[in-house]
Amino acid sequence: MTPEQRKQYLSIASRRAKPGSGSSERTLRERTEAYGSPDLHFLMGRVEFVVAGGLATRLYMPERMTLDTDILIRPGDVSRAEAALRDAGCEKQGPLTIGGSTWRMPDGRSLDLVALDEPWTDEALRAPVPGRDGLPYIDLPYLVLMKLAASRAQDLADISRMLGGAGKSAVETIRRIVSLYRPQDVEDLDSLIRLGKLEYEGL
Repeated sequence: MTPEQRKQYLSIASRRAKPGSGSSERTLRERTEAYGSPDLHFLMGRVEFVVAGGLATRLYMPERMTLDTDILIRPGDVSRAEAALRDAGCEKQGPLTIGGSTWRMPDGRSLDLVALDEPWTDEALRAPVPGRDGLPYIDLPYLVLMKLAASRAQDLADISRMLGGAGKSAVETIRRIVSLYRPQDVEDLDSLIRLGKLEYEGL
């Protein structure tokens, strides 16, 4: 989605949005792990990583179905990570345009090895959020940065719902980090925050 298309999308959503979501507060606040995660520690060996993408959103909003697993690594670790995945029985499917590669895991599921050369990549890897499954997950501000960069409709919906349930302090931190690394997206971020808060209004 181009910046112009994203603004059109947000304009339509803002015009049509109404307070409340039709979901109960319990549903919106619930955090589950119904979709099992692969043994990424085994697959990745000693390569440092954090779980990102749709799988990571379940730490910050109600869980949604996702068919693939995204993990973030440093660009300099790509060779080591790919060697570890091959040793674990994964099959490489091809490169990713954003950096990294996509793989088929032994259980048949897809794994995207995302290698982003961003000034915040080290920060994201150094400060993971531990999941109940023992895996390191990407912290919310950096997940928002990744989804702003991707800008698919699902990414924007994820940002809105995650920030709708986030506290004031968390939202302020996210806005500060987005202002630092993606200042061109702050206006759209504010629109997504407003849309997200509408979903929780009146609950």
